[in-house]
Amino acid sequence: MNAALVWFRRDLRIDDHAALSCALQAYEAVYCCFVFDSAILDALLDREDRRVEFILDSLAELDTELRRRGTALIVRHGSAVAEIPALAAALGVAAVYANRDYEPYARQRDAAVAASLSADGRLWHDCKDQVIFECAELLTGQGRPYGVFTPYRNAWLRRLSAADTLPWPIEAYAAHFATPPVACALPTLAQLGFARTDLDRLELKAGSSGAKAQMKLFAERLDDYAATRDYPAQEATSCLSVHLRFGTISIRSLVALASERQGLGAQTWLSELIWREFYQMLVWHNPEMKERAFRREFDHLEYDDMPEFFGNWCSGHTGYPLVDAAMHQLLQTGLMHNRLRMVAASFLVKDLGVDWRRGEAWFATRLLDYDLAANAGNWQWCASVGCDAQPWFRIFNPVTQSEKFDAEGRFIRTWVPELVAVPDKFIHAPWRMSRFDQELCGVVIRRDYPVPLVDHAAARMRTLARYRRASTIAKGD
Repeated sequence: MNAALVWFRRDLRIDDHAALSCALQAYEAVYCCFVFDSAILDALLDREDRRVEFILDSLAELDTELRRRGTALIVRHGSAVAEIPALAAALGVAAVYANRDYEPYARQRDAAVAASLSADGRLWHDCKDQVIFECAELLTGQGRPYGVFTPYRNAWLRRLSAADTLPWPIEAYAAHFATPPVACALPTLAQLGFARTDLDRLELKAGSSGAKAQMKLFAERLDDYAATRDYPAQEATSCLSVHLRFGTISIRSLVALASERQGLGAQTWLSELIWREFYQMLVWHNPEMKERAFRREFDHLEYDDMPEFFGNWCSGHTGYPLVDAAMHQLLQTGLMHNRLRMVAASFLVKDLGVDWRRGEAWFATRLLDYDLAANAGNWQWCASVGCDAQPWFRIFNPVTQSEKFDAEGRFIRTWVPELVAVPDKFIHAPWRMSRFDQELCGVVIRRDYPVPLVDHAAARMRTLARYRRASTIAKGD
């Protein structure tokens, strides 16, 4: 049994693939597979899910690349816990290789697969691939996981070496790819129980080719990243989050690009990549991060949880133009600018008084680049219940954020058509425009744009009182 099976998951590429490289170097015959895990797919409420379509399109390209090398991608649909051991037995392999996944479900699933393989006399090998430093590789001087980002980033940068960004070799061992003796046809979306979406309209090309093309475009504007990244109307961010989430590009190639450049833009982007690893580390040590606050004293927070407030926020009808524009962008594309994720999250929790977990769960259903660790970590950060060196009284003002980062209202007008005719002066808070101002400017605001759900200043005071009470309870005062 000098053969191995490589299980692709959130690493849908051939280049610089740790598990694939290790298997090819260790075995003379290597097969490749992917499982549409029913435990994950069955939990998706929307049968038009852009993520499923992106994965399937990426698998089509991956299969094409594998066929060029004399093999093909074996695709199964069912419980991964059952499908992987069964496929390993059918192929007669000695070992199964996969890249490590740090999310709670993935850890439970992989432990079950490993146990089943072991009972059948087969080996399980998992490899570090989606991060530079994982789990407990970076610890404080006291041997504990970091709880604040800046010290973690400093330790991460001190530890980084050129060897950490070297790509895993694949082509040198390509002769070890084996032709599978089982059926390899990719399923259709319909066979998976899903329908085609508007992914083509978003001009987001799947697969490694799409990732490489996007990386090339971003490299041309990387030097300006620090100065432009917070302005949602500009094409200033990397737009690589989806590719990084599904592994159509390797983290090593991105860190290598950032390390090669010495400017502020590259340094700022590298910090964003380190934030991603910080949250992956946190979810490894705190698997309950999606449900429980990192700062346990804020488990005592009493939220308002007004049903109509949450519904209006989800649909982008809060009366705050920048928040509504951000939510409309999410609904229509599955994407949201990072600055606006913070603004929208802060508004839900600290203006509307809604539990951060409800917002996290909503983003989880909608974001094309959804990643449990990053999403839960960022929501906790915005709600001031997570790993944050800043005090809980930091509250984003949605109007001043709009005035600062969308001064001309370009982003708002793109996503809130009711406000297209509103002049720059009034685009950020149009409900304050008096009848006299409307007549003076010759502007008529459409009546279907909502009045604001709350007054920010009053909501801020309620939030400060809410957090103060929770802090007092935690101290036992």
